[in-house]
Amino acid sequence: MTLTETTPTRTRPLPPRVPVAVVGGGQAGLSISWHLVQRGIEHVVLERETIAHEWAEARWDAFCLVTPNWQCRLPGWPYRGSDPDGFMVKDEIVAYVRDYAASFSPPVHEGVAVTTLAPAPDGGYTLTTSAGEVAADQVVLAIGGYHLPVVPPYATALPDDVVQVHSQQYRNPAELPDGDVLVVGTGQSGAQIAEDLHLAGRRVHLAVGSAPRIARRYRGRDMVDWLHDMGHYDMPVEQHRDGEAARMGTNHYVTGRDGGHDIDLRRFALEGMQLYGPLTGLRDGQLTFAPELTANLDRADRVDDNAKDLVDAHIERTGTDAPVEPRYTPVWAPESEPTALDVSRVAAVVWAIGFRADWSWVRVPVFDGAGYPTHHRGVTAAPGLYVLGLPWLHTWGSGRFAGIARDAEHLADRITELAGTGAPTGLSRTLAVAAASSAARMA
Repeated sequence: MTLTETTPTRTRPLPPRVPVAVVGGGQAGLSISWHLVQRGIEHVVLERETIAHEWAEARWDAFCLVTPNWQCRLPGWPYRGSDPDGFMVKDEIVAYVRDYAASFSPPVHEGVAVTTLAPAPDGGYTLTTSAGEVAADQVVLAIGGYHLPVVPPYATALPDDVVQVHSQQYRNPAELPDGDVLVVGTGQSGAQIAEDLHLAGRRVHLAVGSAPRIARRYRGRDMVDWLHDMGHYDMPVEQHRDGEAARMGTNHYVTGRDGGHDIDLRRFALEGMQLYGPLTGLRDGQLTFAPELTANLDRADRVDDNAKDLVDAHIERTGTDAPVEPRYTPVWAPESEPTALDVSRVAAVVWAIGFRADWSWVRVPVFDGAGYPTHHRGVTAAPGLYVLGLPWLHTWGSGRFAGIARDAEHLADRITELAGTGAPTGLSRTLAVAAASSAARMA
């Protein structure tokens, strides 16, 4: 059996009631489970698929981390390999997460999907699952924020003979039909998939979005090392110049492939890749693009340059001995803004425009107008309900292997405190507060 061929198993019968239920058995759910195990707090982890399923089944074959291995620091499980400055490939990531689970035997119930979470009338919460109902005093939602693949409505208008896959479904160039491939989006997935196809000799058309880029290395070190030393991974979201809007931002594109290197879309263009602005639709057999290619390439270069400015300032401020190296010089610039591509030239489309969150099954009023769970460091306004593993939950490292341990420990502290006080949770807490307020008015 390979790493990607697994069958869900349940470690034990699902209990009807538990003090804590964790929804999601990825690295976030396992991290909070580790802390709860250390504290002797009874809990269950409910995983719809299998441990590390997303890493094993929703990544392409050449996928690897974009952050160095030394940043893999799950609670009680730092990176133990021989290449801390390298970048784990997909099977190594899967093994890292599954070995972590095996190291402390968390109470994970695989193949159990949670379909509804709602306040229980007698306090706490009720989880309706594919294995029956579970009552829990406290609940941790450790399912991240990337739930449903985004595909634009006009995708249905593409000819039937054009194969369409989302980045979540893409595996390798050989699985796509012969012919030109259009990749839509230049976040981390889109840029890396475009490179994967390009290196395989495929003719690629790339719709370039507004995602920023960053250099892999600068002045003798990986940029992640510099950013770590400057405290960027520890910066609370409240201190970010964009505030909580940073949570909705797009990650910089770069790669850890073959030891790590920059992704230079301009160089790809020199080598034959066709670049366009963002895809806007399909009209009269023509795929149409906004005339924003130059602006998006220039914007990405400015972000990279700004990051290097920060490194230069840090080196000067701290007196660090680091080699001086020249800045990036654009190797190509568009002579014009291409705004159309005959759809008959395209054999396949890879949609790499992200995901949207789906919290519709959570029947607790803890969401803002855009459907995002409102919280402070993962603690929602509903007593005993928490979120974990979201980008910028607390810091830039929150959605990565680098920062989950700290976030999980913080929530474990809150869970322990609430359990120790015996305070009611969920709906009973709301009723208790209302009763106390009423009594105070009558006194």
